[in-house]
Amino acid sequence: MNKLKLVFKISRFRFWIYTGGTYVVGYALGFNNIFDFFRINYYVYLIYFFLLANIFIYGVNDYWDKETDKNNPKKEEKEHRVEDKERKGLLRTLYFVGLVSFVLMIFQDNIERILFLIFLFLSYFYSAKPLRFKQVPFLDFSSNYLYVMPGIFSYYMVSKSLPPFIFMVGAFFHIAAMHIFSAIPDIKYDKEAGINTTPVFIKEKASLLLCLIFWIALSAIVIVSAGYNPLSYLVLLYPLFPSLLLIKKELKIEKLYWYLPYVNTSLG
Repeated sequence: MNKLKLVFKISRFRFWIYTGGTYVVGYALGFNNIFDFFRINYYVYLIYFFLLANIFIYGVNDYWDKETDKNNPKKEEKEHRVEDKERKGLLRTLYFVGLVSFVLMIFQDNIERILFLIFLFLSYFYSAKPLRFKQVPFLDFSSNYLYVMPGIFSYYMVSKSLPPFIFMVGAFFHIAAMHIFSAIPDIKYDKEAGINTTPVFIKEKASLLLCLIFWIALSAIVIVSAGYNPLSYLVLLYPLFPSLLLIKKELKIEKLYWYLPYVNTSLG
């Protein structure tokens, strides 16, 4: 496979919005005037969080998930299963992203550097040993706060202050529900590979209920924070997903899950 094509597949194009979109939203919430969007560092990190960050997150994931991915059909249909001959090239790509990240940190202030390092730490150890957060129930979805960090980073970068605490709590509820929901289709394969994720630990129905609770909490925060603006009620699309699966048993989460990126992109 062509190296650029391999990197593109590993980066999970349909998921770029989860880091890049968060970065843009954080910046948009924190900017002072329109000229902030003409700053060069905005575009440097826009490229980083849309492309390089996803190469790093999913590259590390694919490198450490060799056994898990072996029997997962998702790797044949929607994603790419890394072959043994591709692993060295993948490792070199990860080293490159690490080098770019290091160079960027040279130009960051101390708070930016801390936020950036938290993002890299969670992105790496979500999949990598010895911590491997993804196989520890409840810690798996909590460590997915890595997807919120680009937004916190960009908010601070443009405003030199952290986002309101309630925004960060709402972001946790959303990212926790997203992670649990995405891991439910993998229960069988994670169980076979000995990975004890939250859905493996508490089973499918309890996982859907937890998603529902988290997304209802998110919806309440968004609607109240927006002053009950009619558009804010669109956030109720999220709890609709687990609700439908709990009510209509014939619906398959494997198919419904792939609509979430479109909802995230539209609402973002």
